[in-house]
Amino acid sequence: KLNELIHSPVRFSIMVALSRAESLDFKDLRDAIQVSDSVLSKQLSILEKAEFVKIKKSFAGKMPRTSASLTAAGRDVWAAHLQTLREIAGG
Repeated sequence: KLNELIHSPVRFSIMVALSRAESLDFKDLRDAIQVSDSVLSKQLSILEKAEFVKIKKSFAGKMPRTSASLTAAGRDVWAAHLQTLREIAGG
């Protein structure tokens, strides 16, 4: 029952961080899960392709800003994944 896509450590960490916020800026998410820009970008792309994460690109003045948030499907799959982990752990 575990979702293989979000079971990888970096994607799992992304899901944890995004489940606790409406959305997070790329920099804040990177700092929260302590990975490089390239690793985060690649893993977010995988989650976006699966439609678990929505990526929003905008500008603050002339500075580009990227933020990420969980989609409704992402929240559902995350809740199911956590429930499966709880069942495995016996709780």
